[in-house]
Amino acid sequence: MNSWATTDRRALLHFSESTLETFCRYVQVSDTDCEAGGLLLGSVHGVHMIIEQATTPTTWDKRFRYLFERMPFGHETIALARWTASHGIVRYLGEWHTHPEDDPHPSDLDISEWRRLSAKRRDGRPMLAVIVGRKSLYAELVPNLGRGPVFAPVE
Repeated sequence: MNSWATTDRRALLHFSESTLETFCRYVQVSDTDCEAGGLLLGSVHGVHMIIEQATTPTTWDKRFRYLFERMPFGHETIALARWTASHGIVRYLGEWHTHPEDDPHPSDLDISEWRRLSAKRRDGRPMLAVIVGRKSLYAELVPNLGRGPVFAPVE
């Protein structure tokens, strides 16, 4: 599903086809597949977001069955290039990674890392966090304190 919304329908989220294709390429289907992840790049329209690109794992990233650690090399270069080329329209919106489960949910480590990353944002906006499972996605708008609204597919 490309379009998602918070339960109160106040915030909308749209994933481009290329973003969803990136997610699909890294779903942990077999028992030996490692977690993958990257940045979410796109544009902001009030409280709404369009995710135009998901960066893919680099050779520097640490990938294990139950852990993904994104290294800045590669991802930040792509984000800066997209921001510059778009005159500040396409920007960093958040992070994505996979989990080896059908319907993913964030771990305590995910939640603490998301809060840390959200607190570092220069624009003060909450960070979008997406977990790609085998059958569904988990998407949350994470403020630097507490939990944020969770998105669900719009049918």
